[in-house]
Amino acid sequence: MTDAEQKVIDALSKIAVAYELIEIDPAFSDTALFCERYGFPPEQTCNTILVTSKKGPRREAACVVLANTRLDVNRRVRKLLGASKASFASAEEMTALTGMEVGGVTPLALPLGLPLYVDERVMRHEWIILGGGGRSIKIKVAPEVLTKLGAEVVEDLAFEASAI
Repeated sequence: MTDAEQKVIDALSKIAVAYELIEIDPAFSDTALFCERYGFPPEQTCNTILVTSKKGPRREAACVVLANTRLDVNRRVRKLLGASKASFASAEEMTALTGMEVGGVTPLALPLGLPLYVDERVMRHEWIILGGGGRSIKIKVAPEVLTKLGAEVVEDLAFEASAI
């Protein structure tokens, strides 16, 4: 288990929520491959995406969306950040900020003070799949864990895949 994955397990213990740890082959950590290989539905599997402002003061946020949707960076997230321009953080920026690996980013052990936005569709499910901090685990948990982490639930943070 990596240090980042251990941080996630420790964070789950601190907030005292029930969860299931799913050990996976790191080669199948990317969301589409994970869903196909392990039989989890994309509509209950989440992507945690870091977004950063590209003009003006540096602002960053983590956004959680379902795998069958796409984050609305150009309108919704840009406005939430109060930025004139925003885009996805690079893999290097994401790793430097979170200490997590691409394919394992999760809202469960983010740096303090980093805004966390969650698409309201995520909250409609009994359970969701989140990254585990690294590429060898995923976490199955009730979506209410996100509000316990202080997330702001946002309507239309993402587009339905069919609307793209």
